[in-house]
Order: sequence, then structure tokens, then C-alpha cells
Amino acid sequence: MILHLTTVIHASKEIVFDLSRSIDLHKISTAHTSEEAIAGTTSGLIALNETVTWKARHLFRNRIMTVKITACRPYDFFEDEMQSGDFKSFRHEHHFKEMENGTIMIDLLEFESPYATIGKWVDRYFMKRYLEKLLIKRNETIKQFAETGQWKKLPGMLPLLA
Repeated sequence: MILHLTTVIHASKEIVFDLSRSIDLHKISTAHTSEEAIAGTTSGLIALNETVTWKARHLFRNRIMTVKITACRPYDFFEDEMQSGDFKSFRHEHHFKEMENGTIMIDLLEFESPYATIGKWVDRYFMKRYLEKLLIKRNETIKQFAETGQWKKLPGMLPLLA
């Protein structure tokens, strides 16, 4: 199953790219799931070949998922892939395109739940909407921080971009 989201953010591509890699911003955007980084890169900006292990409350139970940044082309693209977790597969591409007054951020999330036919049904009728809501919340948080200058307070964000 593939989820595609496009978000327009009135800030530079560099700021949006780095906010998308910010572990600290991710924690803020997922506070409602009590998400925390428990291993790997747990603060600041995650980079190529680094991993982060997330622990969060989803669907009435605690879940743990480790993702790795498997590709990165600053400030245009990066990709993270699940190394371990509840999904059969989980790959998230992050694309950034400069426009006249900001950045177009494109998310392509490809995922598959386990359990064959039942998993395909769950993905189509439930998981796609669930993950879409999480991504929309995350993207709204990135947009808010990028457009208001709040990004300057996050660990790892370069002050020279100010």
C-alpha cells in the first residue's frame, strides 16, 4: 500500500529538510502517542546509515520500531526503512522541491502489514487512514516550526540557517 502526501511550507528547503530529520521535532509531533526515541540517534538530526528505535502507544499497545536512513541526498531527498517492527515492510521517501516562496514536501510511504489477506484488508480499510493522520500531524508540526522560526530552538538545527 502506498500513501502519498504533498505539503507546501513557506520556508527554505534546507530548513524543511532538516526539520524532517529532527528526532526532537518527531517526538513533538507524536506526543499524543507518547512516542520516544529509545535507541540509536535519540536527539538532534538523524543522518545516512543511522538508526533510531521508536517506542510508542499505537492501537492500544506499546509498539517498538527501528528505522534506518538508507538513502540521503541533502537537501532534496532522504529515505528511511524499517529494520524491525510490526510491519512486514515499511519504507518512507521524503522529497523536497524548492518553489518561489518556499518548499514542496512530498511523502511517499510504502507499507505492508503481515498476515497475507487479512493484512491487505487491514491496510486498505484501516492502516492507510491511520498512518495518513499521523503523517498529516507530523507535516503540520514541521510547517508550524518552519514558518514561525520555532525550529531555531531544536537541537541540531544550524543557527547559520537563521
